[in-house]
Order: sequence, then structure tokens, then C-alpha cells
Amino acid sequence: MQKNQFIALLYGWIVVFGIILISSFILALIWNFTALKESGLQWATLVIGLLALFSGGITAGIKGKAKGWMIGGATGIGFSLIIFLIQYLGYQQGFSLEQGLYHLSYLAAALLGGIIGVNLTEPISE
Repeated sequence: MQKNQFIALLYGWIVVFGIILISSFILALIWNFTALKESGLQWATLVIGLLALFSGGITAGIKGKAKGWMIGGATGIGFSLIIFLIQYLGYQQGFSLEQGLYHLSYLAAALLGGIIGVNLTEPISE
């Protein structure tokens, strides 16, 4: 992977984790100060995760300017790997089947975002 693509990947991860960090804080405030149950936030977290990975894929694709499917896929796989390592090393738990399906959908969102992001940039003239 070229240096430019690796930097694009880092930008994508920063966007993903930034969106997730901010939205987690907002959801925690909503959960703490309202009568909303934790089970009511399950769909909200899924949608926020999909949007975060899609946005991270778009950002990585725009910065990378080529091979959007590869940059988007690396963004999604890197995110899932980081989450798996935190969960496995910190809590001694692997992915369940449900979590695996969620992370496959996150990967698909990041792939799609990377493809769209590359196509949002101007073509490279030779």
C-alpha cells in the first residue's frame, strides 16, 4: 500500500472513531437523562455505526483518489479488527454470530463509501 493510501486510511479511521465517540457521548446522555431503555438504543447504534463507516469510507476514498474498494475495505476491516481486539483482549469475549453479521454490514458500508469517495474526486490527468 502506498503512503498516500495509508494516510487516506488513517483519515478514514479518524472520521469513523470521531463520529462514534461523539455519538456515543450523545447516546449516553440521552440514556442517562431520559426514561429510554438500553434496548431502545440498539437500532440507533447500528444506524450510527453504518453511517460512521460509510462516512469513513467516503473520506478515505476522497483522500486516496484510487482503489476505493480497497481503501474502503481496509477501513472496515481495520475498524472490525480494532473492535475485536478490544473485546477479546479487554473482555475475553469473541464475536457472536450477531456481531459478525453487524461487522459484515459495517464492511459493506465502508466498501460502498470508499467506492463513492473515489468517484467524488476529479480524475487524474496523465
